[in-house]
Amino acid sequence: MATKLIRNAVIMTMNASNDVVSGDVLIQDDVIARVGGQIDVPADFVIDAGGKVLLPGFVQTHIHLCQTLFRGRADDLALIDWLRERIWPLEAAHDEESVYYSALLGLGELIRSGTTTILDMETVHHTDAAFRAIEESGMRALSGKVMMDHGTEVPLALQEKTSDSLQQSVDLLERWHGAANGRIQYAFCPRFVVSCTEDLLVGVRDLAEHYGVMVHTHASENQGEIAMVEAERGMRNVVYLDHIGLARPNLILAHSIWLSDEEKRIIRDRGVKVTHCPGSNLKLASGVAQVPELLQAGIKVGIGADGAPCNNNLDMFQEMRLTAFIQKVKHGPTVMDARTVLRMATMGGAEVLGMSHLIGSVEVGKKADLQLLDLEDFHVYPSYDADMFSRVVYAATRGDVDTVLIDGEMVMSEKVVRTIDRKRVLRQSDQSLRALLSRIGS
Repeated sequence: MATKLIRNAVIMTMNASNDVVSGDVLIQDDVIARVGGQIDVPADFVIDAGGKVLLPGFVQTHIHLCQTLFRGRADDLALIDWLRERIWPLEAAHDEESVYYSALLGLGELIRSGTTTILDMETVHHTDAAFRAIEESGMRALSGKVMMDHGTEVPLALQEKTSDSLQQSVDLLERWHGAANGRIQYAFCPRFVVSCTEDLLVGVRDLAEHYGVMVHTHASENQGEIAMVEAERGMRNVVYLDHIGLARPNLILAHSIWLSDEEKRIIRDRGVKVTHCPGSNLKLASGVAQVPELLQAGIKVGIGADGAPCNNNLDMFQEMRLTAFIQKVKHGPTVMDARTVLRMATMGGAEVLGMSHLIGSVEVGKKADLQLLDLEDFHVYPSYDADMFSRVVYAATRGDVDTVLIDGEMVMSEKVVRTIDRKRVLRQSDQSLRALLSRIGS
């Protein structure tokens, strides 16, 4: 049994009591074996944290790795125009190589900023390439191909037959669900109601129940989107999803900004999960989600950066600040305090993904998905008698992440990602984008 020992850390456990303790953490293979105090046992590898802050890796509950290549190419547009004019044509031009390097580019950024688990939604084709990138990077991921068999102004390459979309999703699930020692899991990912026939959504409902996996879709992100759904299906997004039996505990809704009282009740009563993407929502001018109200109702809410073309980065530190700050304008300064927000970024995300028994806190028996922050710098001082939650949420940045472990493996140390060749990925990302743009005549 391989053992690692992290010594002399300030440990933000994110356990039920949010305990902060000092001392050591022992890792046996991929699992946390002991936490806190001085641990004197032989170890195969020792990390001297030297006063660094140890906390769980961030859990991002909404990411589009396939879009990282499009950073800066879809700015200053509202959602539907953003999709139709920029994102869908770009996704339609993807090939296997461009998806692979888009994913690696995003994964490198995510690891570099302390994220260890993602819920990812890919594009229609070449999803195997993204899964290969995830496997190589060491990231823990729940991912799936996007499903689109309906809608107007959709490029031909993204238009699917219902039966093909369902079968290709099942094929991917059977290849990748449980891969990499269980680190990779599959989720069915119908894009949103606007892009999906009822036959597709009902098929997803039944297949997800059969295989026991999650369903991830966008809902109620934009008022124009809601109007389109109402005009075609005769009811609002979440009401419609409930009407066809998709509103279940395995459903994760991205955004959920414009919810009626009935829809909030459905989400609460059916155990549906929500993922909040403040940076994306602000940049696309979609609105501000009712996060304090959702949390107060007992709804599980995680945080995600969304995609690089609508953010334009995948940095959980920025998302945490925005999650806190945008609510204080409406609700007052005491709402969305640092403890609440850091919990959303760790255990909250784990709960949304159904993984709270495995990740999200530094506790015995959980997976060793951890990050070490070096807070010895101007922007996070003074440290005397400082509140650790405030330092991490309101002051720290991704530049403070020193070391990241996933499944007990060191994927980043001394601020260098070890599982991804940075120079190669940067070079190949540019080359892949150049080729992609040439395919659409841009």
